[in-house]
Amino acid sequence: MRLCANLLWFDLDEAIRFYERAVGLQLGRRLFEGTVAEMLGASSPIYLMMKQSGSSPSAFTSQIRDYQRHWTPVHLDFVVSDLDAAVARARNAGAKIEGPLQTFNWGRQACMSDLFGNGLCLVQWLGRGYDEVV
Repeated sequence: MRLCANLLWFDLDEAIRFYERAVGLQLGRRLFEGTVAEMLGASSPIYLMMKQSGSSPSAFTSQIRDYQRHWTPVHLDFVVSDLDAAVARARNAGAKIEGPLQTFNWGRQACMSDLFGNGLCLVQWLGRGYDEVV
């Protein structure tokens, strides 16, 4: 099975620049008449999809897309080798840090959000990573 992550943005070029600068992804290709960008460099491709603010995500809901900071049960974790350097890089690209850096027995973590409200965490493993907790 192959996993593909999708993030919605209303400005695709800005999204591409953000993820290139913030976490070092590279543009693979543009798809669907330039409305989707495939970003490579993570263990799975990440697709940035252009969807206008205020548009409906489905014909079966009255909700509309809102690119203010939103909290969902899903976010992306980017595993990095140097958390402090990665946080500085992401902040320089426009990411917002959402609290103090945290340290656990499995690693260190910075909770952040991108320019369009999508949550992301930067994680630096310590020892065996998540295997430290089993």
